[in-house]
Amino acid sequence: MFSIKNDKWIKEMVRTSSMIEPFVEEMVSEGVISYGLSSYGYDFRLSDEFLVPLRGKKPFDPKSENFGFRFKRRERMVIGPGWYILGKSLEYFRIPRNVLGICVGKSTYARSGIIINITPLEPGWEGHVTLEFSNTTPLPAKIYAGEGVCQFLFFEGNEKCAVSYAD
Repeated sequence: MFSIKNDKWIKEMVRTSSMIEPFVEEMVSEGVISYGLSSYGYDFRLSDEFLVPLRGKKPFDPKSENFGFRFKRRERMVIGPGWYILGKSLEYFRIPRNVLGICVGKSTYARSGIIINITPLEPGWEGHVTLEFSNTTPLPAKIYAGEGVCQFLFFEGNEKCAVSYAD
């Protein structure tokens, strides 16, 4: 059985196993899209590194590594109507073998028609999170590096898994 973990647990995991780096111990919200520790989760930030798909007539093949992306470094990124881009988290995550991280979007972006897709943070996984941004509106939409983008909720199992992402 999984139980959702609170701010005290998240702080302890950061202290003992560097689960999130860099870690912001309080919620920052003045003049930015909020990020940092919340009561039952962690709102992480978007880095300034983006991958923009090259426009072409070939269909995307999820089995191919060669999608054709152009790297861009920006403080803010504009996503065209009906288009998508890839981003990455500013924070680096180290997920313990008995923990699962589930991401939920922020209402700021949801109200702007931006859908953010992220797969679960599996037990034993570590790295920067890849984020997929889709603009569902008929207008261009902005996203901001260095500001909050999504919230991870952490669930702890009652024991370590037999097979983890790291295996």
